[in-house]
This record gives sequence, C-alpha cells and structure tokens, in this order.
Amino acid sequence: MEKVFIEPTRTTPLINFDPDEGLLEMKGRSSPENSIQFYQRVLDNLDEFITTGGPEFTANIAFEYFNTSSSKCLFDVFKRLSKIENSGKKITINWYYEEGDEDMMEAGEDYSDLLDLDFNFYEIEEDDM
Repeated sequence: MEKVFIEPTRTTPLINFDPDEGLLEMKGRSSPENSIQFYQRVLDNLDEFITTGGPEFTANIAFEYFNTSSSKCLFDVFKRLSKIENSGKKITINWYYEEGDEDMMEAGEDYSDLLDLDFNFYEIEEDDM
C-alpha cells in the first residue's frame, strides 16, 4: 500500500491518501478526462487497506463540483469504505460543502443513504474550500 498525493488542477481534485495515518482527503473539482484511470490508485489502495490497514480510517471530502463519471468513481470509493467498515474497522467520513450549496450537501446525503454509511456534514465558507 502506497501513499498517494496528487496536486489539484483545474479539472482534478487534490488527493491525499496516507495509509499509515488511515486518511483519505479529496478536495476541489473533479472532471478528469478519464475518471476511472484518475481514481484507480485510490481504489486499489482502499482495497488493500481492508486487509492490511490499521483499525481506523478517516475520509475528508470537500468537492466544489464533480461530473457524472466522477460521481460513479466516488460511489466506488464509498463502497470500499463500506467494506473497510464491514471488516471491523472504525470509519469516519466528513463531507464538507460550501455554504448554501444544497446540491453538494444532497449528493453527500445520497451516498450516505445508498451505502448505509454515517457521514458527518459540515457547511463551510467558500474561502475554506
């Protein structure tokens, strides 16, 4: 399992996956040309974390925007987090959204409901995104 750090661009989010810390951070905009390829390293590492990772895992998610293909990849990320939780590890998912961005808040609620995962929701100021 490797650390994954990807600097954000105009079309891709910051990704910080630190398996030693049990931490995944995703922040920014997500509309890469190939979402599956972009998120594959994260998905592979989450698969490995299920069996070799520590007892706790935290995901901090703060998107301004994501496109349809990214939303499918995010669903796959949350499926992996559900598997990690089902393996007996403690999972914390923090979903941050811009003040007044009801669409992004509802997107988090949808993922939470679809996969029966508990999300912590935090409304933050635009400057903090």
